[in-house]
Amino acid sequence: MRLKLTISYNGALFYGSQIQINTPDTVMGVLCKILQRVGIKSVPIASGRTDRGVHATAQVIHLDIEPSWGEQQKLLRVLDHHLPPSIQVRDIVEVDKDFHARYSAKVRCYRYIISNLKPTPFEYDFITFTRDTINLELLKDSAKLFEGVHNFAYLQKRSSSNTTRAISKARVYQHGGYTIIYFEASGYLRSQVRMMVALLLAINNHTITQNELQEQLECKKRHITTPAPPNGLYLCSVRY
Repeated sequence: MRLKLTISYNGALFYGSQIQINTPDTVMGVLCKILQRVGIKSVPIASGRTDRGVHATAQVIHLDIEPSWGEQQKLLRVLDHHLPPSIQVRDIVEVDKDFHARYSAKVRCYRYIISNLKPTPFEYDFITFTRDTINLELLKDSAKLFEGVHNFAYLQKRSSSNTTRAISKARVYQHGGYTIIYFEASGYLRSQVRMMVALLLAINNHTITQNELQEQLECKKRHITTPAPPNGLYLCSVRY
């Protein structure tokens, strides 16, 4: 029986989402350990990886279990009991055997949260703070440059053989005193979202211009090479 699980996690407490050989402290590593503890040997497959410090409000994974588990709510109660507070299973539904959390995904959505107010100790791991005044209209206009199909070779952390991606939506808006940068795409390169945010923040503080952003997007010249901090980034939705 194949199940689709929607989970949330506090990325500040993990070394990324993917299982790693050198540390058990990853989201999937902890989840695998708990699953094995309750007698489930299947390895969970996620819709995609998130870097160290990046959060998720709606990561999707799939998992194969024995039908003897019965209704999904039983597994939900068991996982809720065993998982640490930093990982929460929001929902479990049965899906067809051909469903794949990664390869069946059509759209992946990310939000990046920014504030130019003084941070509190309770916000620091979850929001990126800047001392610069937020020029909302400039950010809105600049974010639109990412929409469409581009070669993102100059906006990635590690080289990839296929660097073409299509951004279907790039928006900037304010909510609850925070500035939100939002992206939708079928997929992204490693750290691509954080690089796009870094370019927008550089435009906001007048380190670079929109023309220079365009130069980097067209692989003519690198102006920004350091991604924005991970703590403001959230995988917020995966659509199938």
